[in-house]
Amino acid sequence: MSRSEIKKLAARYPKFVEWSEEDACFVGRCPLLFGGGVHGRDEATVYRALCKVAEEWVTLLHKDDASLPPTRLPGSYSGKFVVRVQPALHQRLALKAMSTGESLNNLIARTLAKA
Repeated sequence: MSRSEIKKLAARYPKFVEWSEEDACFVGRCPLLFGGGVHGRDEATVYRALCKVAEEWVTLLHKDDASLPPTRLPGSYSGKFVVRVQPALHQRLALKAMSTGESLNNLIARTLAKA
């Protein structure tokens, strides 16, 4: 398998880099391909390292003639889910949405998209 093919396969796996207060650094994960992750002080550097590790995993699995794991979780997603929160938080979020002139749903969706 060529380097280009490996890069394309590895690119299909979702990757996440986020700040960890506990570790005081950025942590990058690719949960559908491998456990664990990479970490560092610079977000972009961590992402590049994460991509490289994903490519290494694809290479190793290919060399071992092992199947690659699926690139997405099985099942379909409707885009809807229920979250239970304390009534006081619900009220605070509804008031914040009202004060910005948007629906509670839009406020929550916009906030979650930043996560």
